[in-house]
Parts: sequence; structure tokens; C-alpha cells
Amino acid sequence: MNKQIKIAVIGLGYVGLPLARLFATKYSVVGFDVNEKRVSELKSGVDKTLEVEEEVLNAVLVSCNSNDNGLFCSSSIHDIKDCNYYIVTVPTPVDKNNRPVLTPLINASETIGTVLKKGDIVIYESTVYPGATEEDCVPVLEEVSGLEFNNHFFAGYSPERINPGDKKHTVEKILKVTSGSTLETGKKVDALYNSVILAGTHLAPTIKVAEAAKVIENSQRDINIAFVNELAKIFNLMDINTQDVLEAAGTKWNFLPFKPGLVGGHCIGVDPYYLAQKAQEFGYHPEIILSGRRVNDSMGKYVASEVAKLMIQKDIKVKGADILVLGITFKENCPDVRNTKAVDVVNELKDYGANVVVFDPNANPKEVKKEYLLLSENKLPNQKFDAIVLTVAHKEFKELDLQSLKKEKAIIYDVKNFLSSEIVDKFL
Repeated sequence: MNKQIKIAVIGLGYVGLPLARLFATKYSVVGFDVNEKRVSELKSGVDKTLEVEEEVLNAVLVSCNSNDNGLFCSSSIHDIKDCNYYIVTVPTPVDKNNRPVLTPLINASETIGTVLKKGDIVIYESTVYPGATEEDCVPVLEEVSGLEFNNHFFAGYSPERINPGDKKHTVEKILKVTSGSTLETGKKVDALYNSVILAGTHLAPTIKVAEAAKVIENSQRDINIAFVNELAKIFNLMDINTQDVLEAAGTKWNFLPFKPGLVGGHCIGVDPYYLAQKAQEFGYHPEIILSGRRVNDSMGKYVASEVAKLMIQKDIKVKGADILVLGITFKENCPDVRNTKAVDVVNELKDYGANVVVFDPNANPKEVKKEYLLLSENKLPNQKFDAIVLTVAHKEFKELDLQSLKKEKAIIYDVKNFLSSEIVDKFL
């Protein structure tokens, strides 16, 4: 079976590389990415996303494109032409108006279309709205390849469930939802993933069901976090510690342990808009989904206003103040800055006229500047601050001597309830 299968993984980012690495333990895999710098780094055994350890990556890397098991990385379309399974793992972001952007998905489909052959199966993993695979991607494959869907080639959908930075719930340990455009294709797709996913698979009856399952997973989390964010605002007005309330409520067996915070990233902060867009096309305006998004999108501004109030209460002038923001990535212990809401806090504080310094040992300063036009430091600045705001719970921040970074009347605000209550003036 292994000799008959050759897999191309399109997109070698946070999702694609761990998946390609896993499949390469049993199959011949070509990891394809248009970013030549990224491919060059991976060929040398370096993964700057930190999702795959150097030793693990080097164990599967091969130097040439062959039918033997292993991972060959390339930015040349020529190297994927003899594959028979194509797995698409490109990002699916939203634009500045929160409308779905399918451009990376369409571009990947066009690339595959140029090499698609009879009998090939194209599997999409990118998060989309129900119907996107068969209504938006498949027509591109047909047009470019000249082949007929479900006659000459077939499609599948298996939503990614990778949690960036999580070394416990790695790709092989997360149960995988699979699907196919025909019953037989679904079985093939399911068998392929089941051969490497230790946690097992769940074969959905249709591609649309699998697409819908993925998009509601993160929408559900988004709504639950929005609920506790709203609770945090209410309890703050009542001078009640939100974390204390959640710990008390959490003693009940069926209470869901969500925490307030900044909700960004490439999944939870994006996926609800994909579902909302499709719902509106069918004439339904989703109220709860978009309400949750509004609450979570407002949290950066809320945090900045709370910091400013706290400073004023201590007679610290906000305009011209020196403020240290700890963390700019979208989550802890991860270098990913895509759609990070910590940026909202920084920009709001700047709007108050404050001088903001961003310190994040995990983020790439060049990437932060390119994405957000912000300066980010990898080393702690040698100065004292009027306010310190922790936005991301990186493990490195536990070791900091924050008292030594404070000016005489300085305040510390902790968004993540991560620091010791002995030094924090206020938690979210």
C-alpha cells in the first residue's frame, strides 16, 4: 500500500509541516511551499515555527525526490507531479472587513490543477465554510486540469486540529475527522489518515458535514470565551475577582473552564466569520456568533482603557508614560503572531499618547514589523516603566523581576492571571 501512495502536502506552515513529517514516517512525501526561504530552512533541518523539533525533522528528511519513505521539501511544481494524494494546508484568513479570503486556497488549487492526473485525490485541511471545497476549490481543479470531478479525480476534506505551541496534543494524538466526495473516496481518505493518527479517525458522511464540524468547533470556543470576557467586565465593575468566581463555579462537574482574555490567532478569531458569511448568503443573520465576535474583538480596547484608569488612579500621567507590554504573539509559548489581539492593546495605548515598548522572546521582530508596523524586542530593555501589561503568558515571563522594571508609582496589569497576585495591581 505504501509503495502505491505518494503524498504532496501543499503549505509547510504550522499545520502542514507537522502533518508532512508524520506522513513521512510511513510514506513518500513531498512538502511543497512557494516560500523558497522557508523550504531552504527546512532542508537544513530548521523549523522556525518551533512545531517540529530539529531531531524529529531531520529523522524524516530526505535529500532527493523518490518513492522511498521520507520528506522531501521543495518549491518546484515539478516535484509534486508524480504524487497521487494532494493535501492542502494553506491559511484561510479574513480581510480588514472580516470577510473570508480564499485566495491562498484558490492559488493552491490552481497549482495542483497543473499536475492533477486521473485517479488522484485532493484533500483540503484549511478551515472553510460548508461548501467551499466542492463549490469554490473543485471548479478550479476542473478548469485548470481539464479533468472531471468524481470521474477522473476526487476530493476529500479533513479539518486540521493542530494547536500551535502545544507539545502534548500533537497531530497524531488528536482524533481526525475525514470525508470524501464519494463513499469509496471517503474510505480511502479515512484509511490514509488512520494509518498514522494514533488517536483514530471519524469518517463524516459528506465533505460539507466535515467542513461544518470544523468551523463550529472554534465558533463554540469563541462564544464561550466571549461569555467569560463579558463576565470579567461585569465583575470588574462590582470589584469581584473574576478568577476567584471561575474557580468557585468550576467545582461543579459540568461547568466549562473557559478563561477571559484576548482571542486572536488563525482559528478562533477567524473561523466564526467564515460561518457567519455563509449563513448570510442563505439569508440568515447569525446573532450569537457575531455578538461573541464583537465582544472578543473589543477586548484590546477594554484592556487599554483599564490600564489607563489604573494609572490615573495612581496619579500617573498616561500621555508620555513609558509602558512595557509583555507578549505580542497570539498565544503563550509560541512564535505565531498571526491575527494577534495583543496588537490591539499596543495600538490603543499608543493612541493615549503612551510610549509603548513590546518585549516578546518568542516573536520574530521582523515579522511583527512586517505585519503590524510595530517594533518588538527579543531582549528586555534596560529601563524602568510607568506600567507593565502582561498580554501573553510566556513561561519566560515567570522568571522576570518585574519590581526592578517599575518606576516609583508604576502599575502591573495582568490579562492572563499568570503572575503572582502579590505584585499585580489588577487582573482582567
